[in-house]
Amino acid sequence: MKIAVFPGSFDPITIGHQDIIERALPLFDKIVIGIGINSAKKYHFTLEQRTDFIELSFKNNPKVEVKTYNGLTIDFCKSIHASYILRGIRNSNDYMYENSIAQMNKAMENHIETIFMPTIPALSAINSTIVRDILINNGDASQFVPAEIRDKII
Repeated sequence: MKIAVFPGSFDPITIGHQDIIERALPLFDKIVIGIGINSAKKYHFTLEQRTDFIELSFKNNPKVEVKTYNGLTIDFCKSIHASYILRGIRNSNDYMYENSIAQMNKAMENHIETIFMPTIPALSAINSTIVRDILINNGDASQFVPAEIRDKII
């Protein structure tokens, strides 16, 4: 079974995340959206809210699962028998950052491959940090989050 992990904090999930996952679905038997828990990071939405938002966004797709994890993504992949890490790439800065992580992961666990999927141009400016800032400052971020959760976030 081809299992991919799509890791992140998803604070909140955006239409950019959703697009990457939907475009990657034909490549894998299952995509596990892994919400990494980082105790040093301050989140806007609770872990439960982020989990609910993702589950609502993919409620009609049995190939998508949501799990939370602590520690290294590579260790999480091993624990659920995932052979792939899926990463969205918006620009060359993302590539440089993600490529370094992918190389370190490969050195730690040779049989797990990182797959980079470029963002479509129309969504390349969207990221959770900016969406979160819009929400914190009472702006309208509805166009940047999945339709399934707009009424829960906005």
